Parts: sequence; C-alpha cells; structure tokens
Amino acid sequence: MPELPEVETSRRGVAPYVENQRIVELIVRDKRLRWPVPDDLASLLPGQTVHQLRRRAKYLLFECDQGVLMLHLGMSGRLHMLDQPLPPQKHDHIDIVFANGYRLRFTDPRRFGALLWTQDVAQHALISHLGPEPLSADFDGDYLHAQTRNRKVSIKTLIMNARVVVGVGNIYASEACFLAGIHPSMLAARLSKPKAYKLTEAIKTVLENAIAAGGTTLRDFRDSEGKPGYFAQKLMVYARDTQPCRICETPVEKIIQTQRSTYFCPRCQKR
Repeated sequence: MPELPEVETSRRGVAPYVENQRIVELIVRDKRLRWPVPDDLASLLPGQTVHQLRRRAKYLLFECDQGVLMLHLGMSGRLHMLDQPLPPQKHDHIDIVFANGYRLRFTDPRRFGALLWTQDVAQHALISHLGPEPLSADFDGDYLHAQTRNRKVSIKTLIMNARVVVGVGNIYASEACFLAGIHPSMLAARLSKPKAYKLTEAIKTVLENAIAAGGTTLRDFRDSEGKPGYFAQKLMVYARDTQPCRICETPVEKIIQTQRSTYFCPRCQKR
C-alpha cells in the first residue's frame, strides 16, 4: 500500500501539470471504488480550475473553485500523467483531462482507492479525526510525550495510530524506532520526554529520506512518471530479519505486533 512518502512523491510529480489548470473533462470508466465515485462529479468538475494540489495524510487534495477533490490511492492505486489520450487498460478507471493537454489517469487494480468531493476538508468524516502531519511543527517531542501518558500499547503501535500522527506506516515505524534506538515493544507510557524528542526527530528523518528517494518499492509502487521508489535499498531493519544489523552486525529479529511484522536490532534498540 502506498504510504505517506509514496503519496507525497506522487503529489510532487503531478502538481506541476495540474496546478492553475482548468479541468476540461472527467472520465469515469468504473465508479466502483472503495466508495462509489459521486454521480454528479462528471458534470461538476469541468470548467473548474485546480488552484493547488495538497496532501493531508494519504489523501491528495485538489483545491478547485467550488470545493476540493479528494483522491486516495488505496492499496494498489497509481497515478500517471499523460500528454496524449492513450487507450485505457483494464484497471484505468478514471481520467481527469486538463486544458493544457495533459490528463491524470488513475489506475487501481484492487479498486480500494477513492475519488470524492467535499466543500469542507477539515470537517470531512475521513479527515476530521486525524492527528498532525509528522513533518509539521505540531508534531514534536512535547506533543508525542503527552500522547504516550497512560497508554498501554507499544510505542510502535502508538506512532502508527493515525489519530496520534498520520502517515507513519509499518515500514517507517520500524525504521524510526531503530534510528531512535528504541525497542518497538516498549510500553508507550514508559517513553521519557528526551526519548520522545529523539523519536519524533527520527520519524521526520526517515520520512524525509524516503520522500527524497521516491518512496519504498516493496511490490509495485510507481510514481506519476512510472519510476519506482528506491528507499527500500536503504532500509536498516525492515524485512531484514536474520541479516546482520548494519550498525553492530547482530542479527535483526522479527516479531508480530497487532498482526503486523516488526523488525529490530536487539542490541541497538532498548526497551
């Protein structure tokens, strides 16, 4: 599933082609996504201009004249910028055609993505409950430490909770815990304020590095130009169980937390 770095990579690739551009046509070949594409979108969007393309958590937000188009990539969604109307393939469900001659094509084999419309993003049911952005100033050591008080879950589970902070998926949570030297199974309530600062900085570093590398390709992620992400080549512990730690050469271990695989170095990471 595309995580925050992959979605941000897609946003940066798409934005130059769609910002300040007028929508000419919305082509919906299959509206049966995770939530059905609204029936009136095809008549509502043409003529509107996309003034800005933002990201909130893993949602891409196309800010238009009369509202905001929300796009979620789901588990297998990909975006392609096309400069000509190439024949659609089986899973090419949506095209957004712009006046500059480009079209944004949404491909989603599993159809778990979404294309929705709202006039108030902050109050939308899919957005209103979300925690702060991990790369924002709102997410710091003081905030994370306050969120850990009396929490009887592991620290890795907590930072993957979108109500606490958005976009820290399983890969990046394991990597951030390693960078901070914190055992992923440590009880959240035991996190000291200095360690909270260390962990928030580690989360920011891991995500920024992943974005710079174009995301992590574990299955089939591609950016808007069809290029894979390369952060997987720089992973320190994720999916490296039994392999030597890149720092101390102790074999990396794997455990299961909330039905997700967690990877850590038993020597470098402390409870």
